[in-house]
Amino acid sequence: MNDRYDPSIIESKWQQQWEADRLYQRDDASTAQKWYFLTMLPYPSGDLHTGHWYAMSPSDAGARYKRMNGYNVWLPIGFDAFGLPAENAAIKHGVHPHKWTLANIERMRGQLRKMGTMFDWEHEAISCLPGYYQWTEWFFRKFYDMGLAYREEAPVDFCPTCNTTLAREQVWGEDRHCERCGTPVEIRNLAQWKFRITAYADELLDRLDEIDWPERVKTMQRNWIGRSEGVEFEMTILGQEDLSFRVFTTRPDTTFGMSFAVLAPEHALVEQIATDEQEEAVRAYVDAAKRKSELDRQAEAGEKTGIFTGAYAINPVNGQPVPIWIADYVLMGYGTGAIMGVPAHDERDFAFARQYGIPTPIVIVPDEVYRAGEAAAWNEQAGWALPAAYALKEGGVMVNSGPFDGAPWPHSFDATATWLTAHAAGERKTNYRIRDWLISRQRMWGSPIPIIYCPTCGTVPVPYADLPVLLPEDAAFRPTGESPLKYHEAFRYVKCPTCGGDAERETDTMDTFLCSSWYQYAYVSPYWKAGEPLSPDDMPWDPALGQIWLPVDQYTGGIEHATMHLLYTRFFTKAMRDAGLVDFDEPMLRLFNQGMILGEDGEKMSKSRGNVVNPDEYVGKYGADVVRAFLMFIGPWEMGGPWNPRAIEGVQRFLQRVWALIVEASEPQGGIPTAGQIADLRRATHQTILKVTEDYENFKFNTMIAALMGFSNTLIEAKKTAVVGTAAWDEAISALLRMMAPAMPHISEELWARIGQPYSIHTQAWPAGDPALAREEVVEIAVQINGKVRDRLEIAADADQATIEAAALASERVQQWIGGKSVRKVIVVPGRMVNIVTG
Repeated sequence: MNDRYDPSIIESKWQQQWEADRLYQRDDASTAQKWYFLTMLPYPSGDLHTGHWYAMSPSDAGARYKRMNGYNVWLPIGFDAFGLPAENAAIKHGVHPHKWTLANIERMRGQLRKMGTMFDWEHEAISCLPGYYQWTEWFFRKFYDMGLAYREEAPVDFCPTCNTTLAREQVWGEDRHCERCGTPVEIRNLAQWKFRITAYADELLDRLDEIDWPERVKTMQRNWIGRSEGVEFEMTILGQEDLSFRVFTTRPDTTFGMSFAVLAPEHALVEQIATDEQEEAVRAYVDAAKRKSELDRQAEAGEKTGIFTGAYAINPVNGQPVPIWIADYVLMGYGTGAIMGVPAHDERDFAFARQYGIPTPIVIVPDEVYRAGEAAAWNEQAGWALPAAYALKEGGVMVNSGPFDGAPWPHSFDATATWLTAHAAGERKTNYRIRDWLISRQRMWGSPIPIIYCPTCGTVPVPYADLPVLLPEDAAFRPTGESPLKYHEAFRYVKCPTCGGDAERETDTMDTFLCSSWYQYAYVSPYWKAGEPLSPDDMPWDPALGQIWLPVDQYTGGIEHATMHLLYTRFFTKAMRDAGLVDFDEPMLRLFNQGMILGEDGEKMSKSRGNVVNPDEYVGKYGADVVRAFLMFIGPWEMGGPWNPRAIEGVQRFLQRVWALIVEASEPQGGIPTAGQIADLRRATHQTILKVTEDYENFKFNTMIAALMGFSNTLIEAKKTAVVGTAAWDEAISALLRMMAPAMPHISEELWARIGQPYSIHTQAWPAGDPALAREEVVEIAVQINGKVRDRLEIAADADQATIEAAALASERVQQWIGGKSVRKVIVVPGRMVNIVTG
């Protein structure tokens, strides 16, 4: 037997053994409490990078820990395999995306296995295989039947030279040009498919309080959904009273402060109301706005631009005309595509008004200003007092508002809302920031949208029994990036399933986020009913197995997915519930967001910076257990941190010390260990068990590793004494290896076998910590005098307050510092400190 720690031999041996024994395969018959542990599935880019390791290794450790605590744990894996990179590879290398993708998956499978994870490979699911995307299409068809899928025009980035739409990552630079040809990108409206996620806006918002997710994610989703209560009312055009537009406001009590109105450049009224003098400038501004993305237009940074139309609208509350501008920060997709400008009480409006010299009347003042009779001065100072006015998100008193002067919040809201409802065709409304999910992609490498367009029958969904619509294997990719499906006659031209006449297939494919919105369900029964005719009454997985495993108990992944994947999968689950597929409301009961592993320079890893770390290199040099433990030791998992090639050697030395501790024989000490030595060892063992258990429960892997390092040092010292070979020593070694097992599975398994314990350590019970055995007999407490530490005392851990106080006051050093002063108060914090207050 090799007595040298050689991870290349040990890790390969145990990985093969685990796979041969199917150690990590799902157990559907277990009576133990199930624990569905899931980490976000990777995209098959070709190589696992350090970010994959940083997400997956701690997740694997968390799953292993739960298994050792008696749970029936399932940790599946798969690949989110559709997407633009595969199409780019097809164009660049002349290889079909299917072939490129599967080759990458095969390579990544091997890398994932070398990581030593407990992934259940028998339930792997790959989203680009027909057996998977037949159900993605089935979901589209089901949502179509439920009225959740519909088609309408929506803006896209379009390159007129390449004659194709562009993904966001294909639009480069501040001037927004096409990455392929450099042509300025345009915004065009195309008929596209959407999912009606807004139908679930209230539930998506209200049920956030019911799930154990990070508050930061909940806040991001709340802001993204953006529910707001307010009033929508009508404004007519001066001199063209037959024309009007509607605006929405959450503060109807500020309407008297409206000094301008703004329309989105795309608003239908723009062409009708622009005066002859302003027509040319308005048209130029509209054309420029078409070349900007919505993200650019909404950006907070930078000055707000706009152009006066020459027209005026009537403020309904006071009959005053206000100029109508157009500005690209107003979007047609949000609200009504028009806003009222109240610069004194809105920061964005204020910036716009100051830039273009628009008046800034104040109509709300703080309560204390109104009570002090200072409102008139505020009005005279106008914009100069605005920093205080900005704070009036709610509250304040109406001034300069005619019959509403003196109305306080919230009465002012109700009073003005009632007036606008009666006199300005107003209505109280609830608006949302979230918009319906645009799922159309003008790409080939995605799940086909199962729709046929017939000149006679109109829009016809593909019958369930005809699913899946298969992607062609002989697609020809063009250098321009246009979807091959548009030019593939066998795919595009079909017969209408209703009338049998000539028809055309939808050539857009679905957003890849659809695939990842339901992948946790696909794992239950991968490729369920593949090749069989489907029906609307089918289930996408084996319902009996779904009852056992769903929903997900613990999910891990990056916070960057907060308002996309994590929101979409919640929507999917709620729609599935309404379709009768599941009987629960949320897809994942618990969520933990890991941070980001950075380059050695502290920057995000990228090829352009030259700071990308190849984990395979370090696995080859140090072994998977060292890389896993090092990534967990870097810092708090939720925060991430920089890669440090020097620090990894410290983790390697830790594992080598543990190896030597157990494998190398100790020098015979002779004699009998004292009761104190036994008690000290057991105390250290149980203190470490309690600490490490708490850290695993809370994903505090860095302090868990630190505790194990400290415990190993304690055992190295104890090995020099007569405690070796005692029951306390055996307990300590057994606990150490079991605590290491989730994070460092290979070396733990090897050493467990070497001490003669039954295979496998990963099926053993987690060690139980005893608080009574962990309790210190003596503790050190600080003694302060008037807040400054003047002495430290060792005292019995179970000493009561009176005993601690007496010991502190009896201290010779304390008496010297007190001198002749009187003691006014003694504050005792048991186990920590005493503070003596002198007069």
